[in-house]
Amino acid sequence: MIERYLIEEIRKRMFKGKAIVIMGARQVGKSTLVEMVLENFRNDHRILKLNGDDSDTRTIFENPTSTKIRNIISGHTIVYIDEAQRIPEIGLVLKIMVDNFNDIQTIATGSSSFELSGKINEPLTGRKFEYTLFPLSFEEMVRHTNYLEEKRMFEQRLIFGSYPDIVNNNNDAENLLKWLAGSYLYKDIMALENIQKPVLLEKILKALALQVGSEVSYNEIAQLVGADNATVEKYIDLLERAFIVFKLPALTGNVRNEIKKGKKIYFLDNGIRNAVIGNFNSVYSRTDIGALFENFIISERIKYLNYRRKSVSSYFWRTTQQQEIDYIEEETGLYSAYEFKWNPKKRVVMSKTFISNYHVVKEEVITPENFDSFLT
Repeated sequence: MIERYLIEEIRKRMFKGKAIVIMGARQVGKSTLVEMVLENFRNDHRILKLNGDDSDTRTIFENPTSTKIRNIISGHTIVYIDEAQRIPEIGLVLKIMVDNFNDIQTIATGSSSFELSGKINEPLTGRKFEYTLFPLSFEEMVRHTNYLEEKRMFEQRLIFGSYPDIVNNNNDAENLLKWLAGSYLYKDIMALENIQKPVLLEKILKALALQVGSEVSYNEIAQLVGADNATVEKYIDLLERAFIVFKLPALTGNVRNEIKKGKKIYFLDNGIRNAVIGNFNSVYSRTDIGALFENFIISERIKYLNYRRKSVSSYFWRTTQQQEIDYIEEETGLYSAYEFKWNPKKRVVMSKTFISNYHVVKEEVITPENFDSFLT
């Protein structure tokens, strides 16, 4: 079993007087992570496991009160609620547990932040430790196997990504990804009121997949898929909250002709991106290999920063004169600039305009030869 980076962090947070909330896309391994965390506690604690997908679980938590919840959890010291976003008043339920039962550790997992975090943020202010779990990271795989083995698997990850089920079933990766990207991953989105157009969602996803690495225009996508701007923006926002894509905004501030409101959109997993466009061809026969490499590196870097709780802001940078930097990190007013190149021999010159207008402390070109140092 592949040990996740967050295991020790979550174990340290057990029985500290707060709920532990773990969010992430379906099938990233949230339930497995919790089971691994709980291995250290099974001998000394009684564990109650509930699932929000079960109708009877949702029913028993209707109109929650401390008395009702006491009866539900009586005799247990750990309460684990999976698919917690399905419980209508989950925020209030967790608040009652934290406020009234100090000797009980509550753990809740959810597959859609737009539902779960929206329901718990206000009720659980100051009452939760919150984590996001992603598909397996490069660093986690290096720890599981070794550095050389994971470097050998690099091209496989570029094409098929790193969802746990895909990593553990390489021989059936293509079929599993087609199933995952076909409907299962978007189950929570499709269940929402007024989100009843799977064909439109599919069109928007494909448009985003084909524009990885490029600046995205909602207006252009709207024209392409036959929808209005507001609908496109709404669907993309939901895809981001469901941990399928993420936005990288343009950096603006010090240069007059910078792109002011630009954004790029990346997929949190390369395999899902490739499944959306139905292209699992080898890296050596693809015209989009530069975009694939960029998507992989940036998504892996997001995992790296998130797991370490780094207070870093991420951007890309571009001017109307087409000066550009692929990826920028800002921390306490200091900037690190990165270019991503599939071809290690390609000459790269960082924009002098950017360097002269921002406090740049690091410039680096990331290639297949040195990417590992950027991700571990």
